[in-house]
Amino acid sequence: MPRKAAPAYVIGVGMTKFIKPRGKVDYTELGFEAGVKAMLDAKINYDEVDQGVACYCYGDSTCGQAVFYQFGMTQIPLYNVNNNCSTGSTGLHMARQAVAYGAADCVLVIGFEKMNPGSLQAYFNDRVNPTMTTNKMMKETRGVTNAPGAAQLFGNAGREYMEKFGATADDFAEIGRVNHEHSKRNPYSQFQQEYTLEEVKNSRMIHEPLTMLQCCPTSDGGAAVVVCSQEFLDSHPQVKDQAILIAGQALATDSPELFSRSAMDLVGFQMSKYAGQMAMKEANITPADVSVVELHDCFSANEMCVIDALGLSEPGKAHELVRNGDITYKGNKYIVNPSGGLISKGHPLGATGLAQCSELIWHLRGMANNRAKAGTKYCLQHNLGLGGAVVVTVYTRPDGKAAPQLSDADVGKANGLGYNPATQAKGFTAEQCDKVRSKKKRSDWALQDTQQKVQARF
Repeated sequence: MPRKAAPAYVIGVGMTKFIKPRGKVDYTELGFEAGVKAMLDAKINYDEVDQGVACYCYGDSTCGQAVFYQFGMTQIPLYNVNNNCSTGSTGLHMARQAVAYGAADCVLVIGFEKMNPGSLQAYFNDRVNPTMTTNKMMKETRGVTNAPGAAQLFGNAGREYMEKFGATADDFAEIGRVNHEHSKRNPYSQFQQEYTLEEVKNSRMIHEPLTMLQCCPTSDGGAAVVVCSQEFLDSHPQVKDQAILIAGQALATDSPELFSRSAMDLVGFQMSKYAGQMAMKEANITPADVSVVELHDCFSANEMCVIDALGLSEPGKAHELVRNGDITYKGNKYIVNPSGGLISKGHPLGATGLAQCSELIWHLRGMANNRAKAGTKYCLQHNLGLGGAVVVTVYTRPDGKAAPQLSDADVGKANGLGYNPATQAKGFTAEQCDKVRSKKKRSDWALQDTQQKVQARF
């Protein structure tokens, strides 16, 4: 059995707006913007960071160094992480472990992704694809169409949910509708347009039951999180009020049930279920204690499966939760994906898990005033990557109280930025950049013109 983890806190978060991939913004800029925002939020300087974790899927080796060197060249350990769509939260898990088991006091995690338009492609065609066994099982059990591979895998899981439990195509379309409606309140969201259920249902069919408005887009974006120890927090009383405790967390990979011939198991149902149980057990809560959830809705079908896997519904009854409005502001249970989720917020792979974390931190601090759920004490995060890995994290306030509801003016005054980052996607000044970059070992050569490019967009 692993030793009991010491407390680890999230004291800083920041993200870029998620945008359509057009090749105009480089990953160095995305990582720089997110990192500066997270350090400003945490009220720290880069010299206080003991370790750095860079999270991305599409990029050459040591992209992380290219991003982190812009803040300083302080010779700390830097890790480059690629764990498919769960890359960002894998970096978060690494940071939490480093802090919880005494290897570091302050870790900066930055996720970024510069993607190509269109559905995901394999980049190395001269070797076995890591999901070859998964694709082979899909071919053997459900056949293969011309639709994008991921849409087939998750669409097939949706079909199985319909066959087993009586969900309908309308239930999946409703999940898409809800996520698009939620994203109106998120200034960082790639899409902020609301659609009717009919519009979602009648958008272009990708792979039944999934229409286009039930599928996440490819995106460019960045997000960053600062994780610290109790000792570090005690020595930084200025952030005591904004620190959020990681109360439980589990990173899990697949069991042999992946190849059970079930389309739901083939997209990680069992590992999601296991990770959810482990994280909630560590936090000593049940799904009934959770108010706000950010989960991996790469497709509406996966949201349906994950609601079930995490125990947010009775087994086989996720569609009833959806029908009752219990994933929305009108229901009495959870707010699921208040950010708009991957479907509407976007899905820059390396940044996704850290953007989910940012959203939930804002809720627990009381900053997400335009999309809050009253009485929130626990938030739940789920981030999944095929191939595979899943990270489930439980967050809570160290004081055990429900999240307050703060006005934008109150937040702007307290953070010294003059605005609320949860409700306004703004930039930063040259002076603020200077404040967080290393005082001891900075290199303007490493920075090049990144800062000017980033600031020119604000």
